[in-house]
Amino acid sequence: MDDTDALMSIGAFARRVGLAPSALRFYDDCGVLPPAHVDAATGYRSYAPAQEARAVLVRRLREAGMPLTDASVVLDGTRAEARAALEAHARRARESAEAARSAIEEILRDLPGGPPRATARIGGAELASAVRQVVPAVASGPAAEEFPALGCVLVELGREEVRLVATDRYRLAVRALRPSSGSVEGEACGFLLGAARARDLAAWAVRLPDLGIEVGAEGVRLHGATGEMRDLVTVDGTFPDYRMLLDALPAARHRIIADRTALRAAVDADAHDGPVTLRTDGQRLAVAFRGTVTATPAGLCTGPPVRVAFDPAVLLAALDAGVGPDVLLEVSAPHGPVVVRSADQGSFTTLVMPVHDVPTGT
Repeated sequence: MDDTDALMSIGAFARRVGLAPSALRFYDDCGVLPPAHVDAATGYRSYAPAQEARAVLVRRLREAGMPLTDASVVLDGTRAEARAALEAHARRARESAEAARSAIEEILRDLPGGPPRATARIGGAELASAVRQVVPAVASGPAAEEFPALGCVLVELGREEVRLVATDRYRLAVRALRPSSGSVEGEACGFLLGAARARDLAAWAVRLPDLGIEVGAEGVRLHGATGEMRDLVTVDGTFPDYRMLLDALPAARHRIIADRTALRAAVDADAHDGPVTLRTDGQRLAVAFRGTVTATPAGLCTGPPVRVAFDPAVLLAALDAGVGPDVLLEVSAPHGPVVVRSADQGSFTTLVMPVHDVPTGT
């Protein structure tokens, strides 16, 4: 019997171990859980039964909120190293939960007593979260004055998803929402929503468990399950063809996965001046300002060495928009768009444009 006869497809393996196929792809990209076989012609991943125990452990560690940099120690370190990493994470989790409980209690104390072209139903909190993620990429100032569409969020209703998109030409943020009804009814269409109105919409929608979007000849209307209703004031204009940019992205040659909070602290624009450069050399990740290394946060790096520079404020905004403890940067070339994403939310993608690098210091 051929060795590949016992292999499982990524879908079958995902169901068996309780991980989403998108998460398995992410863990493959990070080198945490590579498949047993990849078809050279199709790129399809296959997994072996012997990989189930590791996959289940990865899932349990992620359910516990452990960053992959620490999870790798549990997966591949000694027993003593694994125990130390787990105990340290448990301590941080307790401290974080206590801080969150205290903050929520304080907030609670302060609280006051013709047929449409397309329709979709989505979760209100999910819509609010998507708005908060993409709005920071909306253009402002001269760019928005010259190109008003860049000062807006594009909302697209497609056959299988609702997409929110924003760009200021230096960043591109895309969040896909799966309709609670399973699909979008009607024709594919879209509309532009000003950034301020998008924020107002998020504040209104977050309290609704479910809401409907109706796009018709007379405009766009949202309505909740218990009668709440809002008409949206949209903006006329043409949004850039962001899909062409996404489709033209070359394959990533370099991947960097790091603790999102640690990387954010290292990139903090308030502490340094000028572009920030990320460098990799083997498994080492270094953060430099004006050619001088200022931090070496833990990271999992794959591909040949690379250095890529960013405007710190632009990179920080991309890191802040992510979800979960980890961030993955996919670099195809030092001067091309860099994809920023996380395993915890494969439906959100940010593209960040690099800037000119600074010569290496001493």
